[in-house]
Amino acid sequence: MKGSEFSELKAFICVAEERSFRRAAKLLRMSPSALSHTIRTLEERLGVRLLNRTTRSVATTEAGQMLLDRLVPAVKEISSAVRDAGASQAEPRGRVRINLPRIAARLLITPLLPLLRDKYPRLSLDVTIDDTVTDIVGEGFDVGIRSGELVQQDMIAVRLTPDLRMAVVGSPDYFSRCPKPLHLEDLRQHQCLTYRWDHTGVLQRWEFRGPEGAIFVNVDSTITANETDFLLDAARKGTGLTYISEQLAKPYIERGELIQVLNEWSAVFSGFHLYYVNNPYMPASLRAFIDLLKSDIAKTYTYW
Repeated sequence: MKGSEFSELKAFICVAEERSFRRAAKLLRMSPSALSHTIRTLEERLGVRLLNRTTRSVATTEAGQMLLDRLVPAVKEISSAVRDAGASQAEPRGRVRINLPRIAARLLITPLLPLLRDKYPRLSLDVTIDDTVTDIVGEGFDVGIRSGELVQQDMIAVRLTPDLRMAVVGSPDYFSRCPKPLHLEDLRQHQCLTYRWDHTGVLQRWEFRGPEGAIFVNVDSTITANETDFLLDAARKGTGLTYISEQLAKPYIERGELIQVLNEWSAVFSGFHLYYVNNPYMPASLRAFIDLLKSDIAKTYTYW
């Protein structure tokens, strides 16, 4: 249906309900002559008379009343749909689909959930934990969170955190039985708990930073797992050393449950970035989530 045809139908409804061209013209902000021309055009296009006109009154014909009875509910539904679309921009509601790695979910999204619930109760999150680099557009996600060095160049990227630092940690119990490593080579004499990438099965390399650049150490992986929380728990129980994000280990270090070693060699990686496709008509739900995440992260920068 053309836009002009829809306008003709709305004009017909207004005249039929008002039973007056003059009153209908005033509501439609048209001249009575222009409105009369619009109705004649509609009748000619349909090949049927819709309104009986006299100098004193306007009434629907039988065909006009049949059309009116079917048009009014349909137009109301269309108007309601348009209002709802506008309201969705004014009031954040609906679902936001996020793709991000485990550590980002734990450090960035989990603390945000109570604030999100209280401020935007009609907004829901669909979170996919994914340690691989996923095409968020191709997979239907609204946003992704990744280390800055992994974000695609054609995306809008917003830095959420400072750079990320790794940490070698072990429990006091473990170090009561095994001496603390003083040099990177000492790690080869220790029992190590290593992260394994879920999709590829490849073990995470223990990468460090020296004066001349990256240094990789081949450690003896006593336990491998694709879950950072499992590795942290195993390290806290004295099973061995693990090499993990310092931000994840920090609460346990502060409580004395873990001890960090070889600090001066720990590698540093680009911080987490939120990224998404440039969209001039961004849904209010997505804009609200992005703004809330940025404001919440800004308050917690001191933690990092």
